[in-house]
Amino acid sequence: MSIFSLVEKYKKVIQVFLALIAITFMTWGIESYTSFRGGRDTVATVNGIEITQREFSEELRRQQEQMRQMFGANFDPAALDTPESRKVLLDQMVSQRLVASVASKASLTITDDVLRETIASIPAFQSDGKFSKSNYEQMLRAQNPPMSPAQFEARLRYDLALAQLSRAVGESAIPSRVVAERLVALEAQKREIAESRIPAQQFMAHVKVDDAKAKAYYDANQDQFRTPERLKAEYVVLSAAQLAKQDPVTEDEVKKAYEARASQYRVEEQRRASHILVKTKDEAEKLFSELKKNPNRFAELAKQHSQDTGSAAQGGDLGWFGRGMMVKPFEDAAFKMENNGMQVVESEFGFHVLRLTGVQGAKARPFEEVRKEIAEELAKQKGARRFAESAEAFTNLVYEQADSLKPAAEKFKLQVQTTGWVAKTAGQELGALDNPKLLAALFSPDAIKNKRNTDAIEVAPSTLVAARVVEHQPAAQRTFDEVKKELIESLKATEAAELAQKDGMAKLEKLKKGEDPGLKWSPAKVVSRRDPQGIPADILRRVVSAEATKLPAYVGIPIQQAGYLIVRISKVIEADPKEAGAEASARIGQLMGSAQYEAYVASLRAQGDIEIKQANLEKK
Repeated sequence: MSIFSLVEKYKKVIQVFLALIAITFMTWGIESYTSFRGGRDTVATVNGIEITQREFSEELRRQQEQMRQMFGANFDPAALDTPESRKVLLDQMVSQRLVASVASKASLTITDDVLRETIASIPAFQSDGKFSKSNYEQMLRAQNPPMSPAQFEARLRYDLALAQLSRAVGESAIPSRVVAERLVALEAQKREIAESRIPAQQFMAHVKVDDAKAKAYYDANQDQFRTPERLKAEYVVLSAAQLAKQDPVTEDEVKKAYEARASQYRVEEQRRASHILVKTKDEAEKLFSELKKNPNRFAELAKQHSQDTGSAAQGGDLGWFGRGMMVKPFEDAAFKMENNGMQVVESEFGFHVLRLTGVQGAKARPFEEVRKEIAEELAKQKGARRFAESAEAFTNLVYEQADSLKPAAEKFKLQVQTTGWVAKTAGQELGALDNPKLLAALFSPDAIKNKRNTDAIEVAPSTLVAARVVEHQPAAQRTFDEVKKELIESLKATEAAELAQKDGMAKLEKLKKGEDPGLKWSPAKVVSRRDPQGIPADILRRVVSAEATKLPAYVGIPIQQAGYLIVRISKVIEADPKEAGAEASARIGQLMGSAQYEAYVASLRAQGDIEIKQANLEKK
């Protein structure tokens, strides 16, 4: 594998633990990188490596936060804190430790060049598409707790070593040519379809639900009609961002920072190149001869012949790079060539047909270009400094004057905010209160009975919230008369959907017999696994996997509460596996590599020394 595709491959691997950058880094804490022994709070031990309760709780919280970011207020954090989900999470962490144990014994290492390339490729550390040292240091300082470059680089080096092992195992899965071509063909296969919907709404007039039927359902399902415990609260938020606004950055401060960092804003000479990587000099010379006759074929030939799959898909384009970012023979040639020049270069990875496609001379970024960037960084620094100075005093004040939030609000120039009704359950737009620990504190007996301030709770990095209950309502059973109207409508909708599905299934049987049930069809459209055309994934799976040897073929799909969907497949467009593209082939390899890796981890688990401490796992 060449250095040019290496970073691209590492990007895919490190997405697992860098995708949440701003930045949630790894899947376990710093204890995993040391020989720390927790003893009594150990949840599990894997080949002598411990998983502590703290690590487990932090990973659980991280996953809850990730799901909350994905699904917003509709996500209930408690869904990931059941006995079943806790066991699944621990299994994942055990697998991580097993791989870490093997990587440690194998003494896997990551070179400085690869580490530098990986860090430079992370978008959060870039400005205008290029690595920014100030962004890098700023992002690390913003972590909770702050992280030094040396700490981050040691951690990243370790995780890349683990990625090296997982990739080596995954790439050992070599699918047969016949299997690979068949799988690619299935992925690229297209189907022409039309839809006919049988809506539940049209059956509503035929449904009768009387009071007796509704009352019987109410009596059998009273838990569905309870008003949950809820409260109204007021709260104050102390954050670095808010404190920064109280002390705006001045133009003079920005100019002084620019002058002090003049060298930081110098952009060294950059070059852009494309290449075709092949194994032998004869291949390279042959391609070079063809390209001298017709340079416009470079991208086409790169896609066909280059062994560097990462750049081949881009027509050989490697983007912009500076000195120290490429292997030396390649770099030396690229920085000596004239723009649009072309030559054959040999490196440790093979022979490169190299074409220089762009030159940018060294320059200093002007003040106007970086003014906003510097101002934002200075504001964050000011906010972080003021937050560090204020956090302890804020925490003490809301505790010592627990009957009111006003003293803290006045001292730190904060606004006392109020909520509507808040329940313990998810599905609410709570803003700063959307934190399990804070909600638990609000619903505690002391907070409810005495209307005292909660402790100042960190809900996000450099963000503290204190709240107090203003009004409280215990859980209560709604009466039948209160819910009767909405219950009758819900039961009618359910029965109407059942009638629609029954009618749809009858019409589907007629279609399969060649009869015409009088359906109206949507305009035809072509769909595939790659291009679903807006069809939901569960429906698409049914459509693309349906038996279609005899056309037209039909698929019937119940749509909960909405009715019944019939899909007509009128044409199957097969793909030539050889023309399906390198991207699809690569995905097939990734799928098989994942299966191979899972089997490898299962074998490690079977051979490993694993001890689970169930009592500690169940502790909240």
